[in-house]
Amino acid sequence: MVTVQARARRVRRVIGATATALTAGAAMIAALTIGATSANAATYVKGMDVSSYQGNVAWSTAYANGARFAYVKATEGTTYTNPYFAQQYNGSYNAGMIRGAYHFAHPNSSSGTTQADYFVNHGGGWSGDGKTLPPALDIEYNPSGATCYGLSQASMVSWVKAFSNEVHARTNKYPMIYTTLDWWTTCTGNSSAFAATNPFWIAKYSSTPPTPPAGTATWTMWQYADSGTLPGDQDYFNGAYSQLQALATNHD
Repeated sequence: MVTVQARARRVRRVIGATATALTAGAAMIAALTIGATSANAATYVKGMDVSSYQGNVAWSTAYANGARFAYVKATEGTTYTNPYFAQQYNGSYNAGMIRGAYHFAHPNSSSGTTQADYFVNHGGGWSGDGKTLPPALDIEYNPSGATCYGLSQASMVSWVKAFSNEVHARTNKYPMIYTTLDWWTTCTGNSSAFAATNPFWIAKYSSTPPTPPAGTATWTMWQYADSGTLPGDQDYFNGAYSQLQALATNHD
């Protein structure tokens, strides 16, 4: 979610992201509505995620177009903060959305604990106010080097665990993990070590919902396109709006 190169690389690697699937996906997405209750229709809540590439977002327009939640990039590694973070994070909240912050990981540059602290110190906090999503870890294809950042599968699991544990220690909330199943399988061995603690936000540009990592019953959020009616990437929460509120309320 951080660079054009990373997005292109991610799209190439996500299985099923073909032009045909995207066309079918557009038809399916048009049929889905917030709070759908038909026995043959899934119940999803529509949302989005943004970074500095979107600049100042027209949040009231996004809300009018159906967005009810937003993830906003806060930090990357231990040297970058999103210059539009305040406008995006506060603006989405003021428009009535449930919003959260995410961190783009650089596992080869510093420890998971160090990056978690940098994230929490620069916008990645959490409170059970019903309006703040879990802090999120964006862990995916390296935009400028080896896919798994030079780490073994075991070392990557340890890095993510250190990040997750530190965020939980600081905020009393385990982070949402954003990834693709392909990257997660390649770089962690499809680890099930987070199934009992962390919700997963899976990127899959397709007409069918994603498969969660091993041991995880279902996906929590699905990034289904990198453009659409909303600014930034297009997302769904897997459940009713009341369940999204619960995610933003309950401590872990």
